[in-house]
Amino acid sequence: INSRDWRLLRASPFVVRLMGQGLLKPKNPILGADVAGVVEAAGRDVKQFQPGDEVYGYLSLEHGGAYAEYVCAAEEILAPKPANLIYEQAAAVPLAALTALQGLRDYGKIQAGQKVLIQGGSGGVGTFGVQLAKAFDTEVTAVCSTRNVEMVRSLGADHVVDYKKEEIIPEGQIFDLILAVNGYRPISDYLRMLATNGNYVVAGGTMRQHVQAMLRRRRNSPDGGQQAHIIDLQQSREDLLFLTDLLESGKLVAIIDDVYPLTETAEAFRTYENEHARGKIVITMNGDS
Repeated sequence: INSRDWRLLRASPFVVRLMGQGLLKPKNPILGADVAGVVEAAGRDVKQFQPGDEVYGYLSLEHGGAYAEYVCAAEEILAPKPANLIYEQAAAVPLAALTALQGLRDYGKIQAGQKVLIQGGSGGVGTFGVQLAKAFDTEVTAVCSTRNVEMVRSLGADHVVDYKKEEIIPEGQIFDLILAVNGYRPISDYLRMLATNGNYVVAGGTMRQHVQAMLRRRRNSPDGGQQAHIIDLQQSREDLLFLTDLLESGKLVAIIDDVYPLTETAEAFRTYENEHARGKIVITMNGDS
């Protein structure tokens, strides 16, 4: 389950309905973006895969529908499943890890030695963001709630801020890159912590966050200064293969909070909505919970 799935389910914010997803009812009634499974059949023009291959990937909004026993997907959006992962682990990776990777690398222009802040370090995107930022050899500060502090620290965060006990960041601390995952604070709070030529990257969050980032983005200067970005996630087989290498080497792990069978998908969403999952909640097809 991803934030995208929940927003489509709730049509929240309302603008989701105006973005081609259906005004009075969902255009595509089957939710879900991440898939992991076995190729059952392949079209005659498919070159990369054949029946029996284990694959994983991320479906776009136009081709969504992962909460099902069978899914159709183009070969260019799939990659071989990491050999050391079971299907539940592999299914937890694509959308969240691609969001973290593209946010840090493509929008944030991450570089070794930088100071990076991950706001929301215990969710799906956040847990991958912490690990990927460390893989790029940066100093990582992550923000999360009390119950997740030790888990986030175990992922490699150099510093962990418990937002229930302290201010988001000590006075005067400055970061080269901020990845705000489902952030809720005004953009001004983040920009005060951002270096003169730093990058502020929004992943999810409230409509207010997006509007503020869009307004700030219009003032971005090509000659430098603070830059604000909103992630427009791209399907990329190359990026999936990059993640696969990290997963198989043990430098990246998928954190799974819970697993639900397909028949209990509604209950899985209730858990996601009410309890703020650590890492990911996964829907499995084999009936086991």
